[in-house]
Amino acid sequence: MNAVNAVNGVNAVDAVNAVDAVDAVDTDGGTDVAVTPDDHGSGGSPGRGRHSAGGRGRLMAGLRRRLVERRIRIRRTRGRRLRRAIVVLLALLANLVGAAVVAYHLTKIPEPHPETAMQSTVFVDDHGDYLGRRGPVDRQEIPLSQVPRYVQEAVIAAENRSFRTDTGISPKAIARAAWSTVSGGGRQGGSTITQQYVKNALLSPQQSLSRKAREALISIKLDRTRSKDEILQGYLNTVYFGRGAAGIQSAARNYFGVDAKDLTVSQGAALASVINIPSYYEKAGSDPKVTAKLVDRWEWVLDAMAHSGAITSAQRAAARFPAFRFYPPGDTDGQRQYLIDAAASEAADRLGITEDQLARGGYTVRTTFDLTAQDATAELAADGADKRTGEKTAEEKAGGGKRTGVKPAGDVRVHTAVVALVPGDGAVRVLYGGADYASQPFNDARDGAVEAGTALQPFSGMRLLAPLTDLIRTAAPTPLRLASAYATAAAHGVYATPYTVAKITRAGRTLYEAHPRTRTAMTRADAGMITKFLYGRPDALPATHTGAAGLRTLWQTTYDEHLTLTVALFAEHPAKGKKAALPAPLPYTAGNRSLSVSAGVWSKIVGATEGHDPAAEPNPGLPTGQTKPILATR
Repeated sequence: MNAVNAVNGVNAVDAVNAVDAVDAVDTDGGTDVAVTPDDHGSGGSPGRGRHSAGGRGRLMAGLRRRLVERRIRIRRTRGRRLRRAIVVLLALLANLVGAAVVAYHLTKIPEPHPETAMQSTVFVDDHGDYLGRRGPVDRQEIPLSQVPRYVQEAVIAAENRSFRTDTGISPKAIARAAWSTVSGGGRQGGSTITQQYVKNALLSPQQSLSRKAREALISIKLDRTRSKDEILQGYLNTVYFGRGAAGIQSAARNYFGVDAKDLTVSQGAALASVINIPSYYEKAGSDPKVTAKLVDRWEWVLDAMAHSGAITSAQRAAARFPAFRFYPPGDTDGQRQYLIDAAASEAADRLGITEDQLARGGYTVRTTFDLTAQDATAELAADGADKRTGEKTAEEKAGGGKRTGVKPAGDVRVHTAVVALVPGDGAVRVLYGGADYASQPFNDARDGAVEAGTALQPFSGMRLLAPLTDLIRTAAPTPLRLASAYATAAAHGVYATPYTVAKITRAGRTLYEAHPRTRTAMTRADAGMITKFLYGRPDALPATHTGAAGLRTLWQTTYDEHLTLTVALFAEHPAKGKKAALPAPLPYTAGNRSLSVSAGVWSKIVGATEGHDPAAEPNPGLPTGQTKPILATR
């Protein structure tokens, strides 16, 4: 009995092992073995049970043997297979590295694409105040030396704090930007400053994996072949700041009305903060919600600058959010385009290039104009510009009958031209040639031929030299030419060629600087005679002369040794259809208007002259019998 039990026990163990072996074979993808109740000896005869048990044992033994052999084989080949896997991985890695090295060496740093290479030319007045610009884009290149160090550090703090030490790309920056987005922090750029510069200035805006890979390669190569300062300079000159401004110089002017070199710590941090979302933050100063968000980012940038030592704790504590210029800015079609036209033409001539080349060249043109006096002139002359009211004409007020074919006075347009320049030098301070450039681009002061009449009477009988030789024979000089003739008398006979451009620079380098071009055009004695003719004695300045051509034009010139001011008024019936414009008599108020403009501009430039009243002058240039300009009695 014990022997039988022992056999049964072995069979039970074999059965369990068989099941485990089958499961193991199944797991390894082997053939399934079905076990039926008969296989376990239940319900069958003892003979069949014994036969089945013996076959099952042999099967289990074979399975165990194969499993053991397989385990041994796996142990023996494990090292060889691991070595093969490592070799494959190393070969793949070597291929990738080799491909990257080849791609790196084949990659060339491209030239900036045309859009970012374009610049505009900026015009400023004699005091450096912004006048306007010409060009396809609002951008000017400047050297990094003209950007204060704290402004540079503000941009680095806002856009790429590892810029000074990274290799052109920064996985940490990408991870930080992703975490900031996920955690709800402030938005940060995942690209380095080098990558942004490559993307904005050297590559197309196409979004693709190949372009991103090329961007990374160029960024690494740029970082290895250029200095950090060169990269930062390129970035600051091309990055978009909003308000149409590309580059730090244009941004400084558009947001704060100053050059980049004059930015304060607070202003620099504000501009650096704008780069993040320029199309949104450009409205700061006019939109309270946008302003509040920008202030938060501005403080974040300043805190980073203080932490890095870019600014002192005292500078951080003293920082106040700066006031932005109004946005959107007004257009410059009104008065300033007249000045820009004149200066652009002269600047292109001085540089020997076309005006188109000037506009795209990134120059800064410092003009001779006094913008404050120019704006004051525009205000004073406003009543005389495009006048179409029903004022009585001077002819009617004088009692004369209406001329045949002359239309009613209500259809009369009064033109005012004003020129102020420096005697003996030629610098033009005021050049008022019309009320609105958009409706009348023609400059009456520079190009308008105005009938002279008695305005030239003081020069009669004098020996004039070039370029005034034919002045007396000129029936209709331009206001600019007449002013320069009187300026010659004010300068004791020295004629100075009028000019509007004082200096031209580009990228901090001076390309042209004006010097007075003078020559003797009349004797000192003749110049003294003109002054005596105007005022009664040669040393009494300022002198004033009023001239006219009948009732059609009115001239008034006042001068001393420092300034010559000429005001010219004339009227016309505007052209209609195919019908050309026709001369018209001036309205009755023209004389008062001329005196008002002359006195106002004079006082704006040189200050009021005590005891000088142009209206009280003898006005010897008026027509015989006429003692006041166009009946302009007070």
